[in-house]
Amino acid sequence: MRNISTAAPEPKKFFFMALFAVCLSFFSWGQQETGSKPFYNPKADARADIKNATAQAEKEHKNVMLQIGGNWCIWCTRFHNLIETNDSLNKLMSENYVYLPVNYDQNNKNSPLWAELGFPQRFGFPVFVILDKEGKIIHIQNSAYLEEGKGHSPGKVAQFLKNWSPAAVAGKTISR
Repeated sequence: MRNISTAAPEPKKFFFMALFAVCLSFFSWGQQETGSKPFYNPKADARADIKNATAQAEKEHKNVMLQIGGNWCIWCTRFHNLIETNDSLNKLMSENYVYLPVNYDQNNKNSPLWAELGFPQRFGFPVFVILDKEGKIIHIQNSAYLEEGKGHSPGKVAQFLKNWSPAAVAGKTISR
């Protein structure tokens, strides 16, 4: 009979226990980091929301910025939090765009909406779709180009927001 207190764990059991601990720590790390309030609404009618955002953009002479992703996406949360907490980025966003988070998940991954938006999910998440005030796609942005370290570069994001603002798209920001 083995003495349980001195026996080493069986290699298979030890491996699976270690693997479980590592997976659990990654899961908890992601949950702690995304601890902000969910901002994507999985039950939203994306088409209706986009139509309303476009109508608002037309009234306010802005473009629409769709942030496509989900509450499951850490990079989506990081971008959203950056826009919310960085005063200059928040100002650039609110002056030039109607900002709309659009949920993407298992329940709507085959929606015809994605074809209408040019299959933006091909770039990963978050992905940004810029619409003009009439709802026409003028740009799809892979967010990887805006990343820096474990977040998004405020400078790169500011340049992106400036480059696709209504004034820039109309050629009003070009020095001649």
